Amino acid sequence: MTPAPDAAQREAARNLEIAKRLREVEEEILARAPEHDLQPSLDRVEAVMELLGDPQRAFPLVHVTGTNGKTSTTRIIEALLRALGLTTGRFTSPHLHTMRERISIGGQPIDPERFIAAYDDVLPYIEMVDGRSAADGGPQMTFFEVLVCIGYAAFADAPVDVAVVEVGMGGRWDATNVADGSVAVVAPVDIDHTHFLGSSIEQIATEKSGIIKSDAIAVSAVQDPEVAAILRDRAEEVDARLAVESVDFGILQSDVAVGGQLFSMRGLAGDYDELYLPLHGAHQAHNAALAVAAVEAFLGGGEQRLDPDLLRSGLASVRSPGRLEIVRRSPTVIVDAAHNPHGARALATALREAFTFGRLVGVLAVMRDKDASEILEALEPVLDEVVVTRTTSPRALTPAELGELAAEIFGEHRVTVVADLPDALDRAAELADEGGVNGGVVATGSVVTAAEVRMLLGVTDE
Repeated sequence: MTPAPDAAQREAARNLEIAKRLREVEEEILARAPEHDLQPSLDRVEAVMELLGDPQRAFPLVHVTGTNGKTSTTRIIEALLRALGLTTGRFTSPHLHTMRERISIGGQPIDPERFIAAYDDVLPYIEMVDGRSAADGGPQMTFFEVLVCIGYAAFADAPVDVAVVEVGMGGRWDATNVADGSVAVVAPVDIDHTHFLGSSIEQIATEKSGIIKSDAIAVSAVQDPEVAAILRDRAEEVDARLAVESVDFGILQSDVAVGGQLFSMRGLAGDYDELYLPLHGAHQAHNAALAVAAVEAFLGGGEQRLDPDLLRSGLASVRSPGRLEIVRRSPTVIVDAAHNPHGARALATALREAFTFGRLVGVLAVMRDKDASEILEALEPVLDEVVVTRTTSPRALTPAELGELAAEIFGEHRVTVVADLPDALDRAAELADEGGVNGGVVATGSVVTAAEVRMLLGVTDE
């Protein structure tokens, strides 16, 4: 007679079933068109939301756009709201290691069971909309659209008190824009994704301004004059209030500190002193100021000062994996997800301000659709040498192509071409250690570069 399984065996069997189903769900989602293969329309996501009873309207929302800094800003806003006692949902993209990172509840990636349940709930309606679209000669819903549907459904089911949602790309027709944010946050806008958003900064700003909705409060970082004018016009058009960094709020003082920085700021509702942020780079202090202003706008319309102790607690808890993140010592290895010229310039400035390496070697792997030359030019002044390589992404520029561009900017004597990322990382560490100086390595060029280096070094938490 076979003995009955004990509790531990039953739990192990259950976990195996969950893991199996999770893999199936992830494979089904990944089989759809990737997020860089877009169909600019809200129609499909709106149709699914309507069939589900509009879950995206079950909670208030803070919506975040911009070219660079929006993921970190989203994370900081969410951490502050959580420190203030609210149950939060957070939607960000892309992910580093698992798509569940994109949908977080209470500061943690959605757990496998809840992710599976949300997918199973929305799948019949996704298939219905896919069928309608196919009948009209249109596309199936994309990878990103499906994740947005899962995220909004999961947030409504939790339920969350507030969701902080980062756009995937642009704003006006981004799938997340089926929801209306009571606060719209615009991080710095620059040139990127030109094949989708337009080739001029005015076109890109117009797309991003689409998240500013009627009667909302819009909170903007310092912008180029052309961008600022477009945001101002959009706010006037929809009768939204606009608060701008350096005019309505901003950094008063900042200093490098161990593991991050100390800063003071003027918020919408008052001044805040001695704030510690465990992130490197002056741009992160500006992201934090933008986040504080967004939270003030959300909680009290910008007229209620935040509790300074709770604010300090929230900021001290912030993490932004893959953003100027130290993932190894001896030599120090830093990963950063800078993937466009604006991000590379911010990275170069932060490396000068926050670190004192005697020798710094870059590991660079860039996607084919990015401006690799400008990224290289931005990083050249801070790197002694660069090792160019590629990630496992099929979109990656080949090492030979990237090496040619790097040699023009760095000179051949400062460029090493290595076929794959693991060997490139090893070679960069060797170069950083030469001469017995305080050497460091920075791996950058794309989110995938940061993610794969983290994984190679055994760092896989979100």
